[in-house]
Amino acid sequence: MPEPDRSALALAALLAGAALTHFAAPRPYDAIVPRRLPGSPRLWTYASGLAELTVAAAVAHPRSRRVGSLAAAGLFAAVFPANVKMAMDWRHRPPVQRAIAYGRLPLQAPLIWWALRVASRHKPIR
Repeated sequence: MPEPDRSALALAALLAGAALTHFAAPRPYDAIVPRRLPGSPRLWTYASGLAELTVAAAVAHPRSRRVGSLAAAGLFAAVFPANVKMAMDWRHRPPVQRAIAYGRLPLQAPLIWWALRVASRHKPIR
C-alpha cells in the first residue's frame, strides 16, 4: 500500500472543509454567485459544494488522486469569477472586509499550483 501523501490529504481536507461550509452556511456563497449564471444562487452554492466534496474524495483516494488533483485545479480556476464578484461588491466596505475580498483573488494561484503539484507527483493507475 502506498505511503500517505500529506500534501494530497491536506488538499483533500481543505476541499472537504470548504465544501461543508457551502451546506452549513450557504448565504455568503449565494451572495457571490455571478448574476449571469442561470438558476438560483443557492443551486450554484450547493452544486459547487458538491463539486468540492467530490473532488476532495477523488484527491484523498490514491487511485483517483491524479484526476482529482487536476479537477481541483480546474475547480479553483472556475470559482475565480465569484471571487472577482466578491471583490467588486465589497470595494466600499470597511478596510478589513475589503482586504479579505481582495486577498481571495491572488490566493487562487497558489491553490491551483498546489493542486497541479499533487497531480504531477501521481502517475495514473491502470
